[in-house]
Amino acid sequence: MLDILAITGPIYLCIAVGFACVRWGVFSREDIRVMGKFVLQVALPALLFHALASRPLGDVLRPGYLLVYAAGSLLVLAGGLLWRWRVRGRPLTESAYVAMGMTCSNSGYIGYPVMLLLFGPLAGVILALNLIVENLLKLPLLFALADAGAHQGGRPTLAQVLQQTLQRLVRNPMIIGIVLGFVVALSGWSLPAVLDRTVTLFSAGAGGLALFIIGGNLVGLEVKGMRGQLALIAVGKLLWHPAGVWLALVAFGAVGLPVPEGDLRAAAVLSAAMPMLGVYAILAQRHGHERWAAAALFATTTASFFTLSAILWLMRRSPGWLG
Repeated sequence: MLDILAITGPIYLCIAVGFACVRWGVFSREDIRVMGKFVLQVALPALLFHALASRPLGDVLRPGYLLVYAAGSLLVLAGGLLWRWRVRGRPLTESAYVAMGMTCSNSGYIGYPVMLLLFGPLAGVILALNLIVENLLKLPLLFALADAGAHQGGRPTLAQVLQQTLQRLVRNPMIIGIVLGFVVALSGWSLPAVLDRTVTLFSAGAGGLALFIIGGNLVGLEVKGMRGQLALIAVGKLLWHPAGVWLALVAFGAVGLPVPEGDLRAAAVLSAAMPMLGVYAILAQRHGHERWAAAALFATTTASFFTLSAILWLMRRSPGWLG
């Protein structure tokens, strides 16, 4: 168990330091927002670009991983959305954000540092693959559903949904980093030493600072009066999502479809077991759901210390369970 804590312990200690620094006034919430903007706009895009551009395209593009991670995520997304919307009778917009909390992982702020400790340089590739599924599939779909539920006077047209989705994607620095990295990998170019070192310096700031920001953003959040909804999101994100990816991994392997091999098998399940993305509450603010989204982020991030440790222990104890 000590080797598991050696992996998860530093992650949550960094989060605790961020929480303490904001709680005790060393940094303000505005300082944390500036740090977060740096990570999202500079450090993570640089990391993604470098992870892709420094490897042959065959080492980066893993269809089996993309297929398994996307299928398992969509299974849980559909189940959570239909349960909240059709069975519980909640509005479609709210249900879309519940499904987002259950299936969109914090691949950058928490997932990448965990993968870096476990898999070393492969962590950058894992991050890029996860962000491809998140940003090109799940988030556009969920935003379209949320907009459809909130639209006054009729649903938006398909052309409007596609236009809004494309506008988000072309302005997303992480997507730009992924695209440029793929271009360099496909071309076979080698980055000049000066550019390579510059990008490496920026990307090196992503891991620890990202975790520090998560801790700072947790200060002042409360979960009173929302326990049922928060429990659904937390259980869906920390247990059902990794279970859905594991089910896709086993099912696709059984019928001969492409599945990830080696460390990527464990990485796919672990990526799904991360708490929801760190900007969850910011995204939910668009339709006025930021309060319970922030509380869900707090509760799920806290609970993930125990669930991640348990999943890592299970992987070490019974490696054959991955199929």
